[in-house]
Amino acid sequence: MAADGFAPLAFTPEVEAETQALWERVKKHVTPMEWRLQAPLIAEINRLKREKNAVILAHNYMTPEIFHGVGDSLGLAKEAARSDAAIIIQAGVHFMAETSKILSPDKRVLIPDLRAGCSLASSITGEDVRLIKARYPGIPVVTYVNTTADVKAETDVCCTSANAVQVVEHVAKEWGVDRVILIPDEFLARNVARQTDVKIIAWQGRCEVHERFEAQDILDLKAAYPGAQVLAHPECPAEVLEVSDFAGSTAAMNDYVLTKKPKQVILITECSMADNVAVDAVDTEFLRPCNLCPHMKRISLENIHEALVKEQYEVFVDPVIADRARLAVQRMIDLPPPAVPARYDLVKARHHVDVELI
Repeated sequence: MAADGFAPLAFTPEVEAETQALWERVKKHVTPMEWRLQAPLIAEINRLKREKNAVILAHNYMTPEIFHGVGDSLGLAKEAARSDAAIIIQAGVHFMAETSKILSPDKRVLIPDLRAGCSLASSITGEDVRLIKARYPGIPVVTYVNTTADVKAETDVCCTSANAVQVVEHVAKEWGVDRVILIPDEFLARNVARQTDVKIIAWQGRCEVHERFEAQDILDLKAAYPGAQVLAHPECPAEVLEVSDFAGSTAAMNDYVLTKKPKQVILITECSMADNVAVDAVDTEFLRPCNLCPHMKRISLENIHEALVKEQYEVFVDPVIADRARLAVQRMIDLPPPAVPARYDLVKARHHVDVELI
């Protein structure tokens, strides 16, 4: 019996047969020894999902055995709020679980580890936003979804890295202004500013994964691997985008690899994404000069299993805050999606544009 009260799960012939198709997909990214421990958990988690009418929303920064093994499809994740699932397991960080609860107030939202936070989300509070609005009256506030519920509650519209330019331009037009507050990611704001004529007021929040990349890192990689395509996330410093071959959200990066099929690619983002994209991009070699997110890596098959068994670590959001935050998220959802995953124009990205830092 394990210390947590659960008996170890065995790698039986039944488990091997049940997970064989998945093993064929991930075997280049998981060792056979690891798989003998992971496969029984994957089989049991998927059984519990069916038994308890649960979905697992797995971020693409999760490791492959989670993302491909127990995570639900992107389409189902988008429909989770409207599905008949009773429980949502957030295989990601805390602000994501809060957002799931905001959009699905009648469902139980569980997170496998309450310590799975985010340096960017913790860089700003609702009180900070109230002070910003007092300083800039009449200027609309666009907030990145990588924020807590109390920050979203003080927001006019939310955005993602994929639609940030679209949202900023929409809000400026709707409000009849030439300036927009875009918080809290400083680097996302700087990169958006280079894509639009709308003036940007920014906050000095940063993602601890993406802020560590430097332009010289990219130049060194290009010198070492001259045939490799470098794809950067817009949470990276603007100088990184300037010397990259492509910039866009995780969805845009994924789409680029699967459609362009480069022979070699370098994803300048969290490390596990390369493993997850590589499962489907079998003809592309992935070079991995990436950084790990210590918060994402708090989520494991073991604690996902424990969360399902014990139905523990439920995430709650004050209903008053949730109602206000939901308006900001819904305004974003109601915008028409781009025809293809948005990319950042690298010609524009190489032109310096000042932002006003709060």
